[in-house]
Parts: sequence; structure tokens; C-alpha cells
Amino acid sequence: MACRITELVLDCADPQRLANFWCEVLCYVELGWEGDALEIGPPGTGFGGPQPTLVFIPSTEPKRGKLPLHLDVNPTDRDQDAELERLLAAGARKVDIGQNTTASWHVLADPEGNEFCLLRRQVEALEG
Repeated sequence: MACRITELVLDCADPQRLANFWCEVLCYVELGWEGDALEIGPPGTGFGGPQPTLVFIPSTEPKRGKLPLHLDVNPTDRDQDAELERLLAAGARKVDIGQNTTASWHVLADPEGNEFCLLRRQVEALEG
């Protein structure tokens, strides 16, 4: 037997704002609230589907430095440059964590400063 990642949980100041951003980035939908926690996931499958859901839990704790874990995303229907422009328009911002200027990926941050990387290779979108 093995385990599978079903949820990624993020502490944040504003669950709705972060959920809206990540829904735009990943083409996820809001699955619902459980208490103060807001869960988003792939349309049509939600929790337990082939992709993990994201759960946003309110927290007043400030972010401290570079995260020890981050998400990597790949474009599914456009090249990296076009996807970078889409993510920036959605509210991401470029960040410098000391990466090489010739890196094939872009380091970005979501509206609350959580780092993630946009990789170069285009991948196939999973169907819900």
C-alpha cells in the first residue's frame, strides 16, 4: 500500500483572495468552506481526484523567509512566456531568491508572497 497527496494546506491571511488567485492559475473551482478553511480543486473531480486540492486556512502568523516547500507549475496550452504574462496579470509577481539569471524557470510569488516556479516545458492538461 502507498499514500497519495490529496490536499495541500496553506496558512494565509485571506483565504478567499488566495483561493481566487490559485483558481485562476490552475483552472480550479471553489469546492467549499469547512469552518474557516476554503478548499479549491479541479472541476468535476474535487477531493480525491487525480490532482490534489488546495486548502486555505486563515492565519495571523507572518511568513518568515523563503518557504521550505514550493509548488512548480507548467503551462498546458501556451508557451512559458505567454503563461508568465497570464500569471503576472492574475496577480503573481517575480521574486529573486538568488536563482541564476539564466535559469529556465521563473520564480514567482502569489499575492501573499508564497513562492512558486513556472517551469518551461508545456504539459498536457488533466481532464476533470
